[in-house]
Amino acid sequence: MGSEVPRSTLETFMPTAVRRITGLLAAAVTSLALLPAFAAPAQAAPPPPPSLSEARSQLGSLTVESESGSGYDRDLFPHWSTVEGSCNTREWVLRRDGDNVQVGSDCYPTSGSWYSVYDGVTTSVPSEISIDHFVPLAEAWRSGANSWSTSRREQFANDLDSPQLWAVTGSSNSSKGDRDPAEWLPTRTSIHCDYAKSWINVKYVWELSVDSAEQAALEDLLDSAC
Repeated sequence: MGSEVPRSTLETFMPTAVRRITGLLAAAVTSLALLPAFAAPAQAAPPPPPSLSEARSQLGSLTVESESGSGYDRDLFPHWSTVEGSCNTREWVLRRDGDNVQVGSDCYPTSGSWYSVYDGVTTSVPSEISIDHFVPLAEAWRSGANSWSTSRREQFANDLDSPQLWAVTGSSNSSKGDRDPAEWLPTRTSIHCDYAKSWINVKYVWELSVDSAEQAALEDLLDSAC
C-alpha cells in the first residue's frame, strides 16, 4: 500500500495546478491567434504556359503560312464531352478554375466564384462564365485543323492538358471571337505575357501554323510583355 497524500496537501496543490493548466491553455490560444491563418488553396488555373525561353523556341518551330480552309463549322469540333461521371468538359473547367466551387449531382456548380483573367471581373454566377477555347476553333481550322479527323478535333476542343480552356466572362470571350493575338488581346495587360506563351504552346502542342502577322505579334509580346 502506498502512503496516502494528506488532504491538506491536495487542497493546496489542486488550485495551483488548475491555475497552471489554465495559464498554459491561455498561452496556447494566444499563440495560435498570433499564427497566420491557413491560406486558402490557390485558385486553380489552366495548365501553366512554358517558360519564356521555351516559348521562344516553340514559336520558332511553328510553320509560318497564310491561313486557309473554308467550310468551318463549330459542329466539326465536338465539344463538352464527358470527362468523368456526370461531368462534361465545361463543368470540369468551371470546377477547376473557380474558388470554393460546390457542385450538384449533375456536376453543375451550385456555388462558388470565378475570376476572369481577361478583364479582371469576378462573378458568383456560373452562367456568366464562358469556357474559352484559347486558340479558337475557327482559328485552329484555318491553321491546319481542317485536315484533321473528327476524333482529333474533338480532342482539341476538350483539351485539358494544355492551356487551351479558360474560364472567363462571356463578354470578354465574345469580344475575342476567333481573333488571334495580332487582332485582339485581353484588356488586362498583366496577362499579356502568359497569354502569348499559352497561345504559342497550344499551337505548338497541336502542330498548328501561324500567319506572319500573328508570328510578329507574338514575338513582340514576348519582348515587351514578358
